[in-house]
Amino acid sequence: MLEVKDLTVEIGGRTILNKVNLKVEQGSTTVLFGPNGAGKSALLMTLMGFSGYNVVGGQIIFKGEDITHLSVDERAKRGMGIMTQRPPNMTGVKLEDLVDAISTENSLDTEVMAKKLDMVRFMERDVNVGFSGGEIKRSELLQLSAQNPCFYLLDEPESGVDLVSIEEIGKTIDELLKSRSNCFVDHNRRGNSALIITHTGQVLDYVEPDMGYILCNGSVVCKGHPREMLREIKKQGYGECYTCKLGQI
Repeated sequence: MLEVKDLTVEIGGRTILNKVNLKVEQGSTTVLFGPNGAGKSALLMTLMGFSGYNVVGGQIIFKGEDITHLSVDERAKRGMGIMTQRPPNMTGVKLEDLVDAISTENSLDTEVMAKKLDMVRFMERDVNVGFSGGEIKRSELLQLSAQNPCFYLLDEPESGVDLVSIEEIGKTIDELLKSRSNCFVDHNRRGNSALIITHTGQVLDYVEPDMGYILCNGSVVCKGHPREMLREIKKQGYGECYTCKLGQI
């Protein structure tokens, strides 16, 4: 589904990602770990094509196509969707209008999803204006259900969410990943693909991960089973990641 080859990215002339390599197979969920400031959010923003992230080397291959220099909307049309960590307020844009604008023929039932996510009462409100952390996350999930991409980029979906809401959000993410979209490479493989950033690992209580990567200082230093990685990170932290070469790729 996605292959990142030797991706090097600069912001304002400063290198923030250095020769990053990773793969996400179709129908699989890949988890990205790493300390604060490692470049995890920058990687997702680069993959989605946001401005300001200057690709100076390497490639982003999506469904066999080089999309390294495509615009955000072109990537979205090809089946990429993102939940950012800090989405902007959109004053003057009602959530209902935004959901209608991004809905596709293959959208999930957004009315049902709005009820499920307790967002019906927010549909006439400006997007994210006055929303709590959990409400913003639920709003983002509602928008993703309208787009119904086949590849999800999720930046810390549990961040700023209370313990009650995280269960609802986690189950909704699992439902979205298991839903059917029409942009598959291999139609024999069911389910969507995802690249998920997590610090706490709470989202893994609801989503079954297939592969994990650790990003340190802008580079991928190792890959492996995500649950085993999470256990080691909780015990050891990231200190050894800066010096350990055993799993380096």
